[in-house]
Amino acid sequence: MSQKIRIKLKSYDYNLVDKSAEKIVRTVKQTGAVVSGPIPLPTHKKIFTVNRSTFVNKKSREQFQLCSYKRLLDIYSSTSKTIDALMKLELPSGVEVEIKV
Repeated sequence: MSQKIRIKLKSYDYNLVDKSAEKIVRTVKQTGAVVSGPIPLPTHKKIFTVNRSTFVNKKSREQFQLCSYKRLLDIYSSTSKTIDALMKLELPSGVEVEIKV
C-alpha cells in the first residue's frame, strides 16, 4: 500500500491530546511504519467577557478563556496492518480525531 496518512487531534485538554498522540505513535511503530510527529499546532484561545452583575457596576467584569489544543501526526509507509491497528485503537473521549489518507 505505502500511503501517507495524516491524523489531526484536537481537544480542550492538553493532557488528553498528548497521551492519545503518544498512544498512536506507539501502536504505529509496532506495525513497522514511520511516524513524523506529533507536531503541536497553534493553540486557539477564545476569551469571553461577562458582566458580574446584571444592572449595576458596569466596570466589574469577569473573563473566561477556552483553549483548544491540536497535534498533527504523519504516518509514512503504512500497510494494512497499520490501518487495522489504528481502527482498533481506543482513544479517550474528549479528543476529536480527523484522519486523511
